[in-house]
Amino acid sequence: MNNQYIELKKKRELGDILSDTFAFLRTQFKPFFSTYLKIVGPYLLVFLISYAFYFSSFSSLLNINAIDNQNFDAFNGIYFFLTMVVFAFSGLASYVLSQATTLYYIESYTKNNGVINFEEIKHNVYNKFWSFIGLGILVGLSVVIGFIFCCIPGIFLYVPLALSFAILVFTGRSVTDSFRYSFDLVKEHWWMTFATILVVGIIVTIAGYAFSIPAVIYQYAKMGILSGNMDAEGFGDVFGDPVYVVLNLVSTLAQFLLNIISLVAVALIYFNLNEIKNNEGTFERISKLGTDPEKDDTLERIKRLGGNTDE
Repeated sequence: MNNQYIELKKKRELGDILSDTFAFLRTQFKPFFSTYLKIVGPYLLVFLISYAFYFSSFSSLLNINAIDNQNFDAFNGIYFFLTMVVFAFSGLASYVLSQATTLYYIESYTKNNGVINFEEIKHNVYNKFWSFIGLGILVGLSVVIGFIFCCIPGIFLYVPLALSFAILVFTGRSVTDSFRYSFDLVKEHWWMTFATILVVGIIVTIAGYAFSIPAVIYQYAKMGILSGNMDAEGFGDVFGDPVYVVLNLVSTLAQFLLNIISLVAVALIYFNLNEIKNNEGTFERISKLGTDPEKDDTLERIKRLGGNTDE
């Protein structure tokens, strides 16, 4: 067993979920990101490259000087459409793979007591790719419909459904079963789950905004807003500026990686609720007592001394 192993299957308060989220990422930083980059890295690279080309094509569409000089033609429109398609699909693939890799890494971590099986994680991620897509569509439609009627139903639906992906991974349920079971799991614990997700969301959002500030400042400076001499004709040029594009890529990558914090926190929320309802982690630890010679010897010594063996 890993000496830095963190028991994830146990009950936690809000503060414990936050501290253990960062503790897990800190102790697993090297193996986790090594696994993450091997699986998600290629798709994430395509996403970032297409994002840069998307900015470039968007700049051509907004460039007033280019239109005046009749340089805007059908090729620009096709180029913009193609980059937008690649950008959208690579972004979707990167997000789904990021979510699946994080959750299956945690699943492998808990199942093997801190020892990671990369091939198993990779197989599960690709094998369940379309299940994540299907569940994502189901969750997305439900939350959007909830927000259309009113914000409150949307928020109410989002809280349990945010856990449905963890349920899909950790219980092996089908897409529809994971969707339904999320409501049973959160039942009677909605407010606690909502508060935890809200706090984690605020932390991740503030950190994400911090990385976007340099790009915003540069954009305002480039357009002359900070000096009070706004250049309307340069509005399109700023999106094609290499410095601005690089700053946006850094911001986008940072926000993408910061989302991992939310995924780990959601996994710990799931383990907490599952422990409250099913005591799965407790039963697993009890069952392991009979297979761990060191613990068995300790229990025997306690019995001979007449001590308490309940623990």
